[in-house]
Amino acid sequence: MTSLELTTDDAMSKGLVDEFTHCFTGECRVNVLQILFRINQVLTQNADLATLVSIILDGMRQQMRMQRGVMMLYDRHSDAIFIHDSFGLTEEERGRGIYAPGEGITGKVVETGKPIIIPRVIDSPDFLDRTRAHNKGRKQDKLAFFCVPIVLAQKVLGTICAERVYMNQRLLNQDAELLAMVASLIAPAVELYLIENVDKVRLETENRRLKSELKQRFRPTNIIGNSKPMQEVYAMVHKVASTKATVLLLGESGVGKELVASALHYNSPVADGPFIKANCAALPEALAESELFGHERGAFTSAIATHKGYFEQASGGTIFLDEVGELSLPTQAKLLRVLQERTFERVGGAKPVKVDVRIIAATNRNLAEMVAEGTFREDLFYRLNVFPITIPPLRDRGSDVITLADHFVTTYAAEIGKPIKRISTPAINMLMSYHWPGNVRELENVIERSVILAEEGVIHGYDLPPSLQTPTETGTGFSGTLEDRVTAVEYEMIVEALKASNGNVGQAATTLGLTRRMLGLRMDRHRLTYKTFRTAGLRPRN
Repeated sequence: MTSLELTTDDAMSKGLVDEFTHCFTGECRVNVLQILFRINQVLTQNADLATLVSIILDGMRQQMRMQRGVMMLYDRHSDAIFIHDSFGLTEEERGRGIYAPGEGITGKVVETGKPIIIPRVIDSPDFLDRTRAHNKGRKQDKLAFFCVPIVLAQKVLGTICAERVYMNQRLLNQDAELLAMVASLIAPAVELYLIENVDKVRLETENRRLKSELKQRFRPTNIIGNSKPMQEVYAMVHKVASTKATVLLLGESGVGKELVASALHYNSPVADGPFIKANCAALPEALAESELFGHERGAFTSAIATHKGYFEQASGGTIFLDEVGELSLPTQAKLLRVLQERTFERVGGAKPVKVDVRIIAATNRNLAEMVAEGTFREDLFYRLNVFPITIPPLRDRGSDVITLADHFVTTYAAEIGKPIKRISTPAINMLMSYHWPGNVRELENVIERSVILAEEGVIHGYDLPPSLQTPTETGTGFSGTLEDRVTAVEYEMIVEALKASNGNVGQAATTLGLTRRMLGLRMDRHRLTYKTFRTAGLRPRN
């Protein structure tokens, strides 16, 4: 470059400066080009919002001579607009600067997505001065205020607001346009910040809230029942919950072993960790190892990616192995190693995976008998049987039947919007006299069905399934004679056979050792029909 060219360029630059200096605004704005250049550099390199905000606020204070500048962000989930960073405000003043959409000038900008310019802020009824930064005896009567939205894809993410004294309306408009351009440039970085920080904090808060609710829901005091057998269970849960000892839950199907396992987890030192449930009975033998311990990519034909098994997912928390007695002997051997060393390899992998997990197992089978039969490993049984808790069957829990029934009535009546007020005395007697082979799960299904059928706000005996119907309720009551008692026993046996066969008369007749015709005659005598047992079959709940 020649000296002549340099002189010419200098002259042109000086001319541009002079033009901006004397553009009837009273101030030169060429120096803000450096701010835009630095913003563009940050956006190109890392889009760090903290750096961008620092550049913008410094430029507003130094080059644009603002008295106050504020960057505000909008959290649409909490519907709050809050100060992210500022200058000219104290920490206390910043803390007070929270608005809702439509509230004050800032709220209106967020609500409409349009900038607002106030030449004399003191004259604006929308200026709330929530920060109380204007009550210090300063000369505030000539302050102008303007606020521009930060918008991306028609979604308002926040605002940039500023205050200063302007002697020229054109300069005020020019500065508002400049900051609107800056807001447009940084909008993608603001959205990313909100997703990674504000939304993350909100989701973490929501996660903590949900875990707290689960903890309250599954605490032992919320397991319904006050019978002596259940009081013993509560005492055992209280003693072992605060430890990381392996627990083996024993009891018939439907007694509530999963509920007790949840109570153990949510009252344990790892309550904030994951609670992973693995139904061993539902795991196909060929996939059980992969589901429990995971597999590496390419371990078998359909293994297109690395898969973390239940144990890895539960690391830092609790794994609940339901129906553990259904596992095959090879899978039992691998489970034994995890209990001993807390280490395993994924299927197709050679690298050991170490986990820190509490194990709670459950079964409705007699594991000691299975050990004697050779279908369950003795060493695994002793590893699992560290702290056994036996959950009593419903038939041994006395008045808990009615307590649970009332609870399920309240739950399902509210669910379907039906005002069920009570269970009639005959229905209560029927519930109390039944032997409940399906335990609490069966009771829940019975009550759900009865709530649907009940009318006039009362559950009557005839709303209960045929399997619970007593001879009195069906007109086959007895006064104590041998003939009447035989009739009652016959009724119960026919009901049980029809229930077991889902209303298949031929199958029920075979079970009872009768011909189809003979069973049909006895059903007519007891006023029973196979259709009742097909339409009233109890469905299992997930």
